[in-house]
Amino acid sequence: MSNDPMKDMFARLKEDLETQEPKAGHKHRFADRLQQREAIQEKKKNDFSWRTLSIAASVIILLGFSLLFVQTKPQEADLASVSPEMQQTQSFFTNAINQELRDLQSIKTPETEKMVADAIKQLTILETEYKLLKVDLTKSGQDKRVIYAMIANFQSRIDLLKEVAAQIDELKTFKIEHNENIL
Repeated sequence: MSNDPMKDMFARLKEDLETQEPKAGHKHRFADRLQQREAIQEKKKNDFSWRTLSIAASVIILLGFSLLFVQTKPQEADLASVSPEMQQTQSFFTNAINQELRDLQSIKTPETEKMVADAIKQLTILETEYKLLKVDLTKSGQDKRVIYAMIANFQSRIDLLKEVAAQIDELKTFKIEHNENIL
C-alpha cells in the first residue's frame, strides 16, 4: 500500500466508479452543445456592445442638445450695460425708488396699509415689465426705443410711489381738518 490514503480509497472503489460507458456519439453531442453555447454567448456579446453603443450615443445626443439650449439662452442686459451714462441713470432711478419706498413705509398707518400694499403690487408688475424689457434690450442690440421704455418704466415707478405718498398726506390732512382724531 502507498502512503496516500486518497489513492488507496480510489483504488478500492475503482470497480464501483467506472461501471458505465458513455453512450455512442457522446463526444459529438458534447461538442455540438459547446458550439451552441459559444454561439449564444457571442451573440449576447454582440448585442451587448450594440446596446451599449446605442445608449452611449443617446446620452451624447441629449447632452449636445442640452448644451445647445443652455448656450442659446440670451443674457439679460440692463441700462448699466449700455454705457456709463446709462449706468448712472439706472443707479439714480434705483436709489430714488428705494428712497420713495422707505418714505412710504415710514408714513404707513393701519388706515393706509391697503394703499401701500396696492402700490407694492403695482411696483411688482412694473418690475416684471422691466425684466421683459431687459430681454428685449439684449435681443434688439440696445435699441433706443427699448432704452427709453426702460427709463419710462423707472419713472413710472417713482411717479406711482410719489402719488401714493401724496394720497396718504391728503388723507392725513383731511383727518386733521375734520377733527377725526379728537374723541
